Amino acid sequence: MVTDLSGAVLGRGAAGPGNPSAAGVSAARAVGSALRSALLRIDPATVAAGVAGVAGCSAVADPAVADAFAREWAALGLTCEMSLVGDAATAFAAGGDWRAGAVLISGTGAVAALVDDLDIGPVADGLGWLLGDEGSGLWLGLQATRRAVRGFDSALGRKVAAHAGAANADELVHWAQALPPFGALAPLVCELADAGDPDASAIVAEAAGRLVSTLDSLGAPSAPVVLAGGLLVADTPVRRGVLATLEARGTEVGTARDPALGAARLALRRYRRGT
Repeated sequence: MVTDLSGAVLGRGAAGPGNPSAAGVSAARAVGSALRSALLRIDPATVAAGVAGVAGCSAVADPAVADAFAREWAALGLTCEMSLVGDAATAFAAGGDWRAGAVLISGTGAVAALVDDLDIGPVADGLGWLLGDEGSGLWLGLQATRRAVRGFDSALGRKVAAHAGAANADELVHWAQALPPFGALAPLVCELADAGDPDASAIVAEAAGRLVSTLDSLGAPSAPVVLAGGLLVADTPVRRGVLATLEARGTEVGTARDPALGAARLALRRYRRGT
């Protein structure tokens, strides 16, 4: 996204995966492609400041990845300083006008972080599905599969089995051992929970509780909190569960519906600090 100094949107672009931890140097090409589209009607030399928020930002410490991003900026004709920050920072900026607070993200994965402008402070979870990402979409799907294989004749068991194409519990075990994209089951779990299914409702309630626990582990319960990621931006039972807890505490809550706008806001702040 490109905006003018008033915040009005001048251009947008989209591309493929931009996580350098997962995609390596090709992430730089994806981000560059999106930015090229956003700059279609704008002279790159007139851009005063830029911020790119990416998941897996720590991978930029790899010289090859950092060089790939630098080459993209140069190829685009950008002459301003370009900052690469974690997606937690841009998500937080997209959720409100606060300068500091916390962000809680639950999409395919799950992570919480304290944020102060461009700086990401302490981080909790974000450990990947094998070691963490508790309350994420992938976590929901994995818990649903575990319950399904133990209660194959339950409503949840039948839905999961149908998704997996499994005729019995043994086939479901075989399907799970191939490590399918468990996160694809998250919408099914949310739908069943909204319909009152006890197994799905229990999974969703636990997901919300684990996400709040992850946030609380940062030690900033009074900070404004921005919710981000598919499960916490859309009207899901996971979002509603998290919101109920935070609102009961009197916590200010924002929603990061447009992380690209957050990146533009951070770039604008950086420009204003330098002028």
